[in-house]
Amino acid sequence: MKAGFNLLLWTSHVTAKHRPLLEKLKQAGYDGVEIPVFEGVPTYYSGLGKLLDVIGLERTMVSVVPTPDKNPISADASSREAGVEHLKWLIDCSQALGSTLLCGPLHSTLGQFSGRGPTTQERKRAIGVHRKAGDYAAKKGVRIALEALNRFECYFVNTMDALADYLDEVDHPNITGMYDSFHSNIEEADPVGVIGRSKKHIAHVHVSENDRGTPGRGHVDWPGVYSALKESKYDGWLTIEAFGRALPELAAATRVWRDFSPSLDTVYLEGIKNIRRGWAKA
Repeated sequence: MKAGFNLLLWTSHVTAKHRPLLEKLKQAGYDGVEIPVFEGVPTYYSGLGKLLDVIGLERTMVSVVPTPDKNPISADASSREAGVEHLKWLIDCSQALGSTLLCGPLHSTLGQFSGRGPTTQERKRAIGVHRKAGDYAAKKGVRIALEALNRFECYFVNTMDALADYLDEVDHPNITGMYDSFHSNIEEADPVGVIGRSKKHIAHVHVSENDRGTPGRGHVDWPGVYSALKESKYDGWLTIEAFGRALPELAAATRVWRDFSPSLDTVYLEGIKNIRRGWAKA
């Protein structure tokens, strides 16, 4: 198991000015960081990867489908093709960064709703996009871990069972899934039990408290989550994803209207203890 921290708590674009923060995370005991990618070119992320190497931090990468004109489930063929190109760009950035795992809700446009549930046609369209992206990712040595989001942020994939069914149909070794404790807390009747059922599709884990604050200060059943992951033979990243009000646009997108922790330092300092102690006891 490796412990990571998602940098979205502080920024949507990591630069050299964040080096002091990266060094603090390393000193706190994190093995790596999750780098958000919403802009830039591969050469930029190659340089950032070199900085992370110097600090001694491994990395994963996270992103979204930001706009409808890149939506993998769109009825418009040009939008789906743009979606493929968007994923290829992210894969190139991931490879340049030195990350072999790209994660996030990369199945549909974040926050866009049709007013109904997902259709068979949307599913077929998305499968086509992900198989093309998967072939490209395989050439670059990157896996894409799709994320099930709660019903208030997307409608295409909300539960781990729905994600597992979708991934079974995509049937591509470079298109896999992930478990996020925040979304599961909302959507799953049994947030812990679903881990065992979904184990073959869990290639990444977001450690996220029920209020998206400091892990261990809410009501997520961390002993149960860690035990279920261990029983499932999971041995990948446990990456904390927490949100605050530092970034107004992100705060609006994630519906963060108040502070969830006494300080941002509290999140990563208590969070690493939650992971290390919880995993050891599981």
